[in-house]
Amino acid sequence: MPKLEIQLNLPNQLTLLRILLTPVFVALLLSTSPLCLQASLVVFIIAALTDLYDGWIARKMGYTTRWGKFLDPLADKVLSSAALLAFVWLGLVGGWMVWIVIVRDFVITGLRSYAEYLDKPIVTTRGAQAKTFGQFVIIYYILFLYVGRSVPPVYEKFGSTIDTLMHPQVLFGMMLTVMLSTVGTGVAYLFDNRKVIGELYERLRPARG
Repeated sequence: MPKLEIQLNLPNQLTLLRILLTPVFVALLLSTSPLCLQASLVVFIIAALTDLYDGWIARKMGYTTRWGKFLDPLADKVLSSAALLAFVWLGLVGGWMVWIVIVRDFVITGLRSYAEYLDKPIVTTRGAQAKTFGQFVIIYYILFLYVGRSVPPVYEKFGSTIDTLMHPQVLFGMMLTVMLSTVGTGVAYLFDNRKVIGELYERLRPARG
């Protein structure tokens, strides 16, 4: 069984920073202070940028590690899941849709991480990449509009537009689309990688017995 050694090079430090920034983002977003709400957007953008930057450094400097491949997708799911759960708490999106998305994401991420740990990487499909992109689009969409409400000059000028774009039916339709694509790509993911999954299952059987 391969060992998963913790290697805290710069890309992995940035990945850990993304995880550490997640609770800060949530605390600021759930605050009633307009200044904190606006700061939550800044923190989220910084956290999201660490994902782009750590990947770029890892590829350019040759810092790609098994630990990084394990931690990076997990950090992405922690950040996106925290944002979606915060939206549920704020009454912006339906909890049942969000939980379906979160369960699917962590099941697939756990599967990918374990496969990477065993040196049997699972290929990320284009559909899954498109799903992740769409998921972050709706997060940014809701976050920008919700924070925009807390900025008086912005809301005074664009308030009616913001309210229209954040109408419950609009957000429901967007979240439903994300949920359906999440379920669909999850099923496709499992089917396309069924051989690797079968091998992982065979490895786990002795441990279960």
